[in-house]
Amino acid sequence: MRTLTKPEIEDFFARLKKTIPEPKTELNSVNPYTLLVAVVLSAQATDKGVNRATEKLFKIADTPEKMVALGEAKLIEHIKTIGLFRTKAKNVIALSKLLIERHGGEVPRTREELQALPGAGRKTANVVLNVAFGEPTIAVDTHIFRVCNRTGLAPGKDVLAVELALEKKVPEHYKLHAHHWLILHGRYTCVARKPLCPTCVVRDLCRYKDKTKEAPLTRKAGAARSLRARR
Repeated sequence: MRTLTKPEIEDFFARLKKTIPEPKTELNSVNPYTLLVAVVLSAQATDKGVNRATEKLFKIADTPEKMVALGEAKLIEHIKTIGLFRTKAKNVIALSKLLIERHGGEVPRTREELQALPGAGRKTANVVLNVAFGEPTIAVDTHIFRVCNRTGLAPGKDVLAVELALEKKVPEHYKLHAHHWLILHGRYTCVARKPLCPTCVVRDLCRYKDKTKEAPLTRKAGAARSLRARR
């Protein structure tokens, strides 16, 4: 596959920015700690599902100290609708204890320290650094991996390869929001089974050969509503 050229990449992100000037994460949080917990809980789960589970949880446990006091058993009751909830509950309690012991209850601001926390891999660290601390990091999930490989933006055999390619290719002035533009594009337009190519703002730049010729009306309407809600 021929990858996008530098001018095409500039145009690619300019169009995404025009569609959603100030993209935001869809995970609800009230501070860096609750964001960290939400991202850990979001592994193999939807943001909507996590938000439903954390709506009441974060009202009573929005700090590592409060989460440890809540305890694993009660935490499970709050997140039992999320996949792998037992393992995630164990990790959330463990990472909360480490934050207290090693970081004075504060969320660290380096990728290495974040990745050292139970349940927090490179993607989690990149999301926290970007959303909580305004770092221009790019967390590659399944949506971004698909978009980058399908469009020719930054093809790679695995998520790390795609992330490193994006770090080199994304213009500096787009890096802060690149993660959100790409994930929202993959979640609502460049979807896995039948991408909404007719309504895609970068369709003429995209290298995908099997473009969908007609998008179902219901999905087009749903995508439009989702994008308007995030402007």
